[in-house]
Amino acid sequence: MSEEIAGPEAKKAKLSVKTLFISDVHLGVPECKSAQASHFLRNTLCEKLVMNGDIIDAWHLRRSGGWNKGHTHFVRTVLRKMEKEGTQVLYLRGNHDDILDRFLPLKLENFHLTDEYIHQGRGGDYLVVHGDGFDAVTTRHPWMAKAGAIGYNLLLKVNRLYNGWRHWRGKENFSLSRWVKLKVKSAVSFVGRYEEQLQQLAEWKKCRGIICGHIHQPANKMIGSVHYLNSGDWVESMTAILEHHDGHFEVITYDDFCQRTNRQPKGDAVSSGVADQVKMPLENSGNMA
Repeated sequence: MSEEIAGPEAKKAKLSVKTLFISDVHLGVPECKSAQASHFLRNTLCEKLVMNGDIIDAWHLRRSGGWNKGHTHFVRTVLRKMEKEGTQVLYLRGNHDDILDRFLPLKLENFHLTDEYIHQGRGGDYLVVHGDGFDAVTTRHPWMAKAGAIGYNLLLKVNRLYNGWRHWRGKENFSLSRWVKLKVKSAVSFVGRYEEQLQQLAEWKKCRGIICGHIHQPANKMIGSVHYLNSGDWVESMTAILEHHDGHFEVITYDDFCQRTNRQPKGDAVSSGVADQVKMPLENSGNMA
């Protein structure tokens, strides 16, 4: 388990974990938190880095461009981890980086590009997928999904202006999209169906748990007998999944990362909280019956 660092006199540290799962960075989108994501990756040591889809937002880049130096720095940070730290990098295709389909599967020295992965955890197997295959809008009506992405990006821009006004009034940030996901009945219903379908897939694959992204809603909970983990995103929530050296999984926020390592956060964005974090027992290891 990573060491807790506290107090103004404590030295800066790095997190050390076995595996790091990150998704939905959306490089190319102006609102992506590439500086915070790079800061987090740069100061986390891991044997394996799993980038679970939508790291690059090709949809937005084709439509509006928007690549900047911060996005390039993120890519360089990943390459540096491969070269200098010997980190194995596994990249799973998402829906926003579907241009990678033509290269699947691709395996180099310490880089593997695929669309599905079975992660052998200490307590059993975990199925790793981005999760867009269980979004009916994405799979059946791609034009509608792309229209929705445009609407989401517009909402983020409006949210940025609104939060500028809130800062002027001395108030904290407010996420409009997060409010929609929590309050609008259809959005809440969609998330519930999405999670149940992934639970069923994990059971069908005889896996103890499932690790996904896509819906930008971090989670670490039990759904039936399946351990459900969602890594969130780096547009709003700024969260990732850690597999510690003792085998336990955790969804960590960027704010928590900065506190543990005694590092000053980049920018003024606040990461989401993660409710109902579970800690799975490691005894009785092995796949589900």
